[in-house]
Amino acid sequence: MSGIYKITCNTCKLAYIGQTSRNLKQRYQEHIRYIWNDDPQSAYAQHILNNQHEYITTTDTMTLLKHEHKTSTLIFYEQLFIHNYYHNGQLITEQNAGEPNPVFQLFINPLKTDQYTLSNTHKPVPSQPC
Repeated sequence: MSGIYKITCNTCKLAYIGQTSRNLKQRYQEHIRYIWNDDPQSAYAQHILNNQHEYITTTDTMTLLKHEHKTSTLIFYEQLFIHNYYHNGQLITEQNAGEPNPVFQLFINPLKTDQYTLSNTHKPVPSQPC
């Protein structure tokens, strides 16, 4: 199942965000192989190796955040989730959040609708005496 996934560190509860067009269990096993082989190829493996944190089974730590069939949009959604988790202080430090993207701020901090409610913008204008 393709999409955006999160792996939560069992020790510190911070998250690694990734994307895959394959089975989640298969992708998690790749991360575990990187740990076993002391290969910091993924930020999650780096996090576990650098901090000597524990990792657990796929079902207890991996979550599908967004199912996405279009592989062309996986990178966009992955970056959006990375930015969101970074902004909220929930991303492992080994994962690079990249440059701040102002477009992502629209998703993270939506415009305050209390100032521009539909009822305020569509009130009838009182008629003025002639």
